[in-house]
Amino acid sequence: MSPNHPDEVLKQTIDALSESGDDALTKAAAEGIPDREELAQWMERCKRLILTERDRAALRSEIPVLIERLVSLLGSTSLPPERAEQIALHFVGRLPAVRGMLAEDVEAAFEGDPAAKNFAEIVVSYPSIRAIAVYRLAHELFLLDVPILPRMLTERAHGRTGIDIHPGATIGRRFFIDHGTGVVIGETTEIGDNVRLYQGVTLGAKSPRHGSELRGVKRHPTIEDDVTIYAGATILGGDVVVGRGSVVGGNVFLLESVPEESRVVGEPPSYLVRQRGGADKARQLQWDI
Repeated sequence: MSPNHPDEVLKQTIDALSESGDDALTKAAAEGIPDREELAQWMERCKRLILTERDRAALRSEIPVLIERLVSLLGSTSLPPERAEQIALHFVGRLPAVRGMLAEDVEAAFEGDPAAKNFAEIVVSYPSIRAIAVYRLAHELFLLDVPILPRMLTERAHGRTGIDIHPGATIGRRFFIDHGTGVVIGETTEIGDNVRLYQGVTLGAKSPRHGSELRGVKRHPTIEDDVTIYAGATILGGDVVVGRGSVVGGNVFLLESVPEESRVVGEPPSYLVRQRGGADKARQLQWDI
């Protein structure tokens, strides 16, 4: 049979793809890759349960299903059945606490956003609440050393909302992200209570040439209580602390700590106003934060 014959091409392709090798993709398959759609459906049920469901009969029928499906998903990550059941039960037991934190996040959004008309509007339409809800649920799994699932969950939320929160980040109570598109919160970030971020904020890490050497090391900033960070600000480094009560202005690039009650602003931009028939007038913006 000719090497270019369709049957021979098909056979060679199948043989090559099915051979077990030692590359990264083969290792990933061996570690277990959960079904994305099944995981997405499970998360949507979790969110609905803690955000809007209050009927006792519905909860009584829904929670066992959540446990069963979580055990199945955990099994697809190669966790043994006994451990999967322990994790699922512990996770479900944490749902009331997660709901309590999300209720405070919604309150913070209502108090912090004058455009919010009511609590229902925030729950059903704010991308930040969707992203924070997924983060808080995924974080519980992260704390239980669940592989793969927490990151899959927050990356799905990232794709749907534009808000990238690593499930390993530590985030306090009454957290609010206004607008939210382009926000990045890295794995070892620590955020206190009553913190507000705006769109485009990055709480990231400095990137050395060999980033794998920093795996497991704190490399993202610490944001203390009652801090506001305006749009486009970038704060990098695991040794950077933004002190309690501080305000970081828009587009600031920060690589060092600032003390409590600081006001951090960049150089005000200048612009030119041209009037027909008149002289050009230079202006410089003055920040008031």
